[in-house]
Amino acid sequence: MKTALITGASLGIGAAFAKALAKRKYNLILVARSQEKLEQLAEQLERDHQITTEVITQDLTIANASQTVFDTVTAKGLQVDLLVNNAGFGDYGLFAETALDKQLQMIQLNIAALTALTHLFLTPMRDRKEGGIINIASVAGFQPIPYMSIYAATKAFVLSFSEALWAENQDAGITVSCICPGPTETEFFKTANFPTRSDTESGKSNNASPEDVVETALEGFEKKQATVITGGVFNQVIATLPRLLPRETLVSAIGKQFRPK
Repeated sequence: MKTALITGASLGIGAAFAKALAKRKYNLILVARSQEKLEQLAEQLERDHQITTEVITQDLTIANASQTVFDTVTAKGLQVDLLVNNAGFGDYGLFAETALDKQLQMIQLNIAALTALTHLFLTPMRDRKEGGIINIASVAGFQPIPYMSIYAATKAFVLSFSEALWAENQDAGITVSCICPGPTETEFFKTANFPTRSDTESGKSNNASPEDVVETALEGFEKKQATVITGGVFNQVIATLPRLLPRETLVSAIGKQFRPK
């Protein structure tokens, strides 16, 4: 049986990945900050799907946390066949008025930890000439987003980085896919302090379920697609608009949409 390591596995898209991969008979390594939630999920998946699970409680916003995860996996004698870099968060508000520490933590988690984990686990995959990496970006990565400036920029990095790795590793037996969800029913908006539905028109769109995002993601990964945009035609349009409109026009329009009421 193959083994998948999933970061941010305790909730939302991460937990949905864990459940979907358990159904596909992957053994799992679940990584997140909440030990209790991870252990509950691990017990459920072992019981329902007769797989084995390992729980690693780790805050990936801490410097060198990725190395700690890799060393823990190595010490347990485990081989990671599929790495799912899902952990990440966003923040909403005027950049100049938001807490700098939170923005730097976002860069650490969304970019630095993802990059480090990818490098650490990609190297042995290349030695074996097989493996897979799924990086979770966002449709936000296709254009700048005023009032979510750092988040969109981190996801633009993930998108560009992942597509480059897809090309580099095509002949190495390794599949790299970048998943770009639109709005999804997770804790993301609460964590990001995003306005509630009564505060903004943008909150009225129908958000996708984590399960739908993951199924589309895995279908694209199995087809060896470099980029997988989930959520239907609307998100495809969002991803395409930056190629068609002048950048200042696009960013100005997005700024008006996201400006606090």
